[in-house]
Amino acid sequence: MGDLLEQINDFAIDLGGSEWVFVVVLAFAAIDAFFPPIPSESVVVALAAIGASTGEPNLVLLAVSAGLGAFVGDNIAFRIGRVVGVERFDTERRPRLRRAVDRAGYELDPRAALLILTARYVPVGRVAVNMTAGATDFPYRRFLPLCILGAASWSAYSVLIGVVAGTWVKEHPLLGAAVAVVLAAGVGFVIDQLLQRKRRRDLAEDPDPEPDPA
Repeated sequence: MGDLLEQINDFAIDLGGSEWVFVVVLAFAAIDAFFPPIPSESVVVALAAIGASTGEPNLVLLAVSAGLGAFVGDNIAFRIGRVVGVERFDTERRPRLRRAVDRAGYELDPRAALLILTARYVPVGRVAVNMTAGATDFPYRRFLPLCILGAASWSAYSVLIGVVAGTWVKEHPLLGAAVAVVLAAGVGFVIDQLLQRKRRRDLAEDPDPEPDPA
């Protein structure tokens, strides 16, 4: 683990002054959304720490490129689920992924905001949730705004952690990740409560709606 972190830091240092830094960050964040071994969070955090110390790369552009990459990648995962499904993947040999897919399929509809926003901070979780959303015909009009919010909050969090990486949070990475998950879960819970309240109000106003022709 130590060697991996050192390699990531070295890579970030070399990348920080490159004119291609934002393109690389966008690509890393996009690929990581459906291929978890790509360490996009670590790269963004390391680059943000460098940017906070030296002024390069620009932190705003870093957050925008990371968020855009995450948004693109999450949509690719959703589309893979919609076109290919999840049953064709060899999840039997990957019990962690199998459990994530099963949980996503069970909880996605009643707690969509909570699940999608929280999963954005968990590499395997976001792949399972977004692909399952596509495979189960979860409405894209519901997925899109949650995807935007999740990508934006994730990029902002990653850059923020990088900015303060030289101080207290650098020595407590697990606590920082836990705080991010709690915040995402809180936002998702509030959104789900508002959506459920709206649905109950709509049902109370029209208890026997006409079938949707779509």
